[in-house]
Amino acid sequence: MTVTLTANYKETLKAETVELIDNLIEDNYELSDMITFIDEHNEDDFCTYYTEYVEQGERCGYNVVDAFVGENGIADVEHCEEAYVGCYADGATFAEEFTSENFHGGDIIEFVVIDWDLTWERSLSHEYILVEKGFRNCYVFRRYY
Repeated sequence: MTVTLTANYKETLKAETVELIDNLIEDNYELSDMITFIDEHNEDDFCTYYTEYVEQGERCGYNVVDAFVGENGIADVEHCEEAYVGCYADGATFAEEFTSENFHGGDIIEFVVIDWDLTWERSLSHEYILVEKGFRNCYVFRRYY
């Protein structure tokens, strides 16, 4: 169901949803943001996950949370901050930075290959998820959080 009009949410949504919205409005949450969330997800998800979604969005950024939820589903939204690694141009850029931070000089182990794209594909993509959002804008999350 699409609510879309903020003026009629009290007539179209369940009583428990309306009560939560009214309470959140008193706490300075934006009605239009809540209606958009309901339109994109559903009422039950709104009642269960919306406040966590907002908290994660304020900590990590809403683009990051939306990418995480798009990949993992709204039920895992509470894990976004702990899973988020960073924003990179691509998997190769992440692979190079990951390797330089974790393996110094002679400590580089045999899984590293000179080709950073191949390092990403062969060694890191099994542990990390790359969510592409736009031109040269990718979010990296730990696969297991």
